[in-house]
Amino acid sequence: MAEFLQFPTGFVWGTATAAYQIEGAANEDGRGPSIWDTFSHTPGRTLNGDTGDVACDHYHRYAQDVALMKELGLKGYRFSISWPRVLPTGCGQVNAAGLDFYDRLVDALLAAGIDPYVTLYHWDLPQTLQDAGGWVNRETCQAFADYAQVVAGRLGDRVHHWITHNEPLVVTLHGHLYGHHPPAMQDPAAASQVAHHLMLSHGLALPVLRAAGDSQTQVGITLNLHPVYPASDEEEDKLVAERDTLIYQRWFLDPLFRGRYPLEAMRKHGVEQPIIKEGDLEIISQPMDFLGVNYYTRLIARASAGKGKLEPEDEHTTMGWEVYPDGLRVLLELVHRNYAPKAIYITENGAAFEDTLREDGTVDDEQRRRYLERHFGAAHAAMQAGVPLRGYFVWSLLDNFEWTYGYFQRFGIIYTDYATQQRHIKKSGYFYRDVIARNGVTCY
Repeated sequence: MAEFLQFPTGFVWGTATAAYQIEGAANEDGRGPSIWDTFSHTPGRTLNGDTGDVACDHYHRYAQDVALMKELGLKGYRFSISWPRVLPTGCGQVNAAGLDFYDRLVDALLAAGIDPYVTLYHWDLPQTLQDAGGWVNRETCQAFADYAQVVAGRLGDRVHHWITHNEPLVVTLHGHLYGHHPPAMQDPAAASQVAHHLMLSHGLALPVLRAAGDSQTQVGITLNLHPVYPASDEEEDKLVAERDTLIYQRWFLDPLFRGRYPLEAMRKHGVEQPIIKEGDLEIISQPMDFLGVNYYTRLIARASAGKGKLEPEDEHTTMGWEVYPDGLRVLLELVHRNYAPKAIYITENGAAFEDTLREDGTVDDEQRRRYLERHFGAAHAAMQAGVPLRGYFVWSLLDNFEWTYGYFQRFGIIYTDYATQQRHIKKSGYFYRDVIARNGVTCY
């Protein structure tokens, strides 16, 4: 039976992107190299040797992209600043051309009636800072706060929503423990210190961003979080679930909202204790205005492969991720119950599927449309349970450079023809336009 789910007045429907994934113009107008430039140009690091050198050419085509956002009726657009475009060496001399680009982008968004939600760090650390130790080096925390001052000093009169970091867990694990992302380290002690320094840099930037703004300014952080389900009632599966909950929820939520790390649990599960100086946790746990939550799938914790009663659903994305909409509801209610953030935004949710551009320029991505419909329904259910959800940013506006997967995985609600740079709104994009216009969704 169909049911129309109405969202509250003022709910922010948006999309999200990241600078290195869409901008291109990697060597233009004074931009310096980032760790992702270095990494993607290293043979064997990305699928097909793909890089973000051109990506979606958003740097030159932003006006066209903003026009598409307006056509979709977006209320908000979450994008990231390229740190090396603004500060080519990470600190010191400001690149005026880089700041000018974001100035034009913000003005274009506001002229289209779209509120900018700006992320300061979406993984593209200036290579010069990495050469000096990167996030392992405590001095990078202050460099980040100084960078925040530069950006907010220019945009803070018009940007009222700031996100310090995107997914510090990915930077920690994939960049410094597993070595799948830059700087391709495999060092448990370094990874733990990086996690702490990311949190500390967030805390240092928070008052800087507020001071550069006005009474409307709101500052938060975005975490990628997963609800964890033990595969069975067996003790060994429950222990794995406890470990995964520590890593995928508590590692960052606890210091941000409780002013402490779950050190006993960290030691129990082999996570190194970072060097924490006096006053660090007070800086980290300053009250935020909102929490950004990125959700894609749940985790099923099992001690042994193939064992356990709980099995994943049949549908998976081309990333291999289980499609499990109710996990979003469970996660939002869990975060609300255990940490009580003032407000929550879903800052990323979306799916990669095999998309085909037809000769008539259409893309019938019914799987993605259905994916979004079901997740919107889960978000609405969480709100009915009292979760202070204020907005929903679909990942992603455009098909783009999907990190180590290169250009193979397509997440966009707009199709990018990389050979011609033409954009084509997909079926899911038109569906989203209708959801926004009605401020609600019909779920079946």
